[in-house]
Amino acid sequence: MKIKKIAALVIVLGFVSGLYFLNVASSKTSKYSFHTEEEIALLNRYAQRAPIDSGEYFLHSSHCTGCHGYDSIQQANVDESGNDVNLSDRWRTSMMALSAKDPLWRAKVSHEILTNPAHANELQNKCTQCHAPMGRYTSMFHNNPYYGMNDLDADTLGLDGVSCGACHAMSPTVGYTYSGIIPFDTNHVEYGPFGSPFTGPMELYEGFTPVYSNHMDQPRTCAPCHTLITQSVDLAGNFTGGEFVEQATYHEYLNSSYAGTLTKCQSCHMPKLPDPIVIANGVISLQARFPFNQHTFAGANYFMLNLIKNNKSALFIDSPDRWFDTTILATSRMLKEQTLDMNLMLDSTKNDTAYYRVKLKNKTGHKFPSGYPARRAVVQFVVFDAANDTLFKSGTFTPQYRVVGETNQFEIHHNVINQQNVPQIYEMVMGDVNGDFTTVLERAANLLKDNRIPPLGFTTTHQVYDTVKISNDAIADNDFNKVASVEGSGEDYVHFHVPLFGYTGNIQTKVKIYYQSVPPKWVDEMFALNSTPINTFKTMFQNADQTPFLVVADSLSSIITSIANNKPSGIAVFPTITNDGKIIIESNYGNFINAIEVLNSSGARVLEINNTQFQSEFTINLPQTQGVYYIRIKVGNKIITKKVVKS
Repeated sequence: MKIKKIAALVIVLGFVSGLYFLNVASSKTSKYSFHTEEEIALLNRYAQRAPIDSGEYFLHSSHCTGCHGYDSIQQANVDESGNDVNLSDRWRTSMMALSAKDPLWRAKVSHEILTNPAHANELQNKCTQCHAPMGRYTSMFHNNPYYGMNDLDADTLGLDGVSCGACHAMSPTVGYTYSGIIPFDTNHVEYGPFGSPFTGPMELYEGFTPVYSNHMDQPRTCAPCHTLITQSVDLAGNFTGGEFVEQATYHEYLNSSYAGTLTKCQSCHMPKLPDPIVIANGVISLQARFPFNQHTFAGANYFMLNLIKNNKSALFIDSPDRWFDTTILATSRMLKEQTLDMNLMLDSTKNDTAYYRVKLKNKTGHKFPSGYPARRAVVQFVVFDAANDTLFKSGTFTPQYRVVGETNQFEIHHNVINQQNVPQIYEMVMGDVNGDFTTVLERAANLLKDNRIPPLGFTTTHQVYDTVKISNDAIADNDFNKVASVEGSGEDYVHFHVPLFGYTGNIQTKVKIYYQSVPPKWVDEMFALNSTPINTFKTMFQNADQTPFLVVADSLSSIITSIANNKPSGIAVFPTITNDGKIIIESNYGNFINAIEVLNSSGARVLEINNTQFQSEFTINLPQTQGVYYIRIKVGNKIITKKVVKS
């Protein structure tokens, strides 16, 4: 070990000396100086470091910044275009880095303690395991049974949040524990995703040995904290013996088509750069690495990032606004580009009604929304007449950003909406032992609702389904995550039947999906109590811009409705292009339909219906195979053929 340290010192000193010849032209010091200011700063930075003590297990992120932060000479941590991509600055304004200072989290811990004060120690222990893991686990390794918020506030390791060591010191056995139980390797190693790491500087100056392990590029590193199961209590604070899955983003991923593929959690939240990147400052001969995982950790918490940025002084956060702006921009792009696809379709206008379908397709590798149960997505659907007056609206907001028409307890999942101010909200709703809506995590005992849109490939027969259940109202919806009763589409259709009340003329329809990470309804219960953390967050929340985030939008314009003409003459078959295979057939001859045949593009009959109940309207389902189909309808002595496409 001593030989390795001496060799590393020689390399570093040799590098610093060599920089003189490479950078002398840009030296800001006297022409007689042997070292530039940058070189001297580099030497001083290394000289001030001391390896980790044998009784400690983690180092503050400031120890990592020297090598993996901004490189003043732009040799390392830059892409091929010269853009700074250093790990430290990207991470520092993420919700991972801010996890221990997050004012909502602190208020929520206080809320739980005020509700069940006898559980204060256990609650703080559990909450800090994920939000302040280095502090909490250091305390545990030192045989201290409890680590509370007061301990955290006096502990720079804990306040460092989900820091470098919180991930890179995880053992390769990670992935089989949850609820904050993190298997750390305490042998002073730091795991990374690149083979044959250069060990000298980190061993010499920090006392850690960098080690390659493929688990650092695997989704299972997210498992311990992104699956949280709580122990349920009744309203008196007594444990019931039951459990509740507060969040299970990792298990949602396992129950998807992405599990076991090249699309991982890191693919979106730590997107790779193809450029070769020198990942540490100060070693001129260091081999460039690729692909390089950026440490942006963008998620969906656009609201909290802005709130924290605007209150950073009060929260003792010294990161500059430009770093926050980078993270906020990455979060905005993720929400807009990587979460949801939506299509608005008009099926028909008949019977004084406009029939629409809104198709929502989940593009993520987990449910949308996912994570903390406050998060929700609201479908806003509005129809305007030619004068731009509102004919129909659903999913609109009050000036306080509450959803108009939402029931006090919770809004059930809807397949068909045919009345104004009945909203479709995608969310998970917790219920207490009495089945009443609650935001107290310990009181969560019943799943009242979970209609969050599943990822592609999600099924109710998967081995982890017990942790990622869908509520019964969504299960009963035939086109929720299903195509022709086959699960795994990762889609939902919301059907809007808009009464026109005799209106004739042009109509325009707009649909938008809004995301709320902290809706007002979620904090009502907490804001009814008083404590310093609750009141601090309450003030920040009330002064924040609570405008829901617009994820995606679509519209249809210049649709002409007419009471006299909205029933087409003869045989009507609609839609002529269908995604789900559902087709409506109507006869307007005044006669019943005698029979229906469906032929595929080869002329083979794939469906036959003989009308024995004197119907003039049918709804049929085309086969699962995409392609062109011909519908032959017999009415009286007429046979009419219509062409439809299943896309």
